[in-house]
Amino acid sequence: MADLAFANPRAPKRPAARRSNFELYSWLFMRISGLALIILVLGHLLIMNILDGGVHRINWGFVAGRWASPFWQFWDLAMLWLAEIHGGNGLRTIIDDYARKDSTRFWLKILLYVSMALILAVGTMVIFTFDPNMPAN
Repeated sequence: MADLAFANPRAPKRPAARRSNFELYSWLFMRISGLALIILVLGHLLIMNILDGGVHRINWGFVAGRWASPFWQFWDLAMLWLAEIHGGNGLRTIIDDYARKDSTRFWLKILLYVSMALILAVGTMVIFTFDPNMPAN
């Protein structure tokens, strides 16, 4: 019986593609941030809208008193950052799924990332530079 041997393929072997775990971590972040956002948002709605007279008590003085506490600054900052990154990650996935052309996908993502950075920067600046002693007009 003849010895069966396969000839070397004509095309050179390509090195194995490096795979990133970005999508796995993105998926995991969406689940964890979603759970955290449920707690943060429901707590926010309970405190702001239901307890102690509801929305009728929310004014400059209420916000000034609330943001005088580092706890509430952190609460609102965590809610801002988690909601922005969670929503931006969801929109990134939608862009990847539905944008057909690479150039369209690129520019939509650039627009998304720039808008996310601006909103996070302005929101963070407002939370940390808010002056509770500023007189209300």
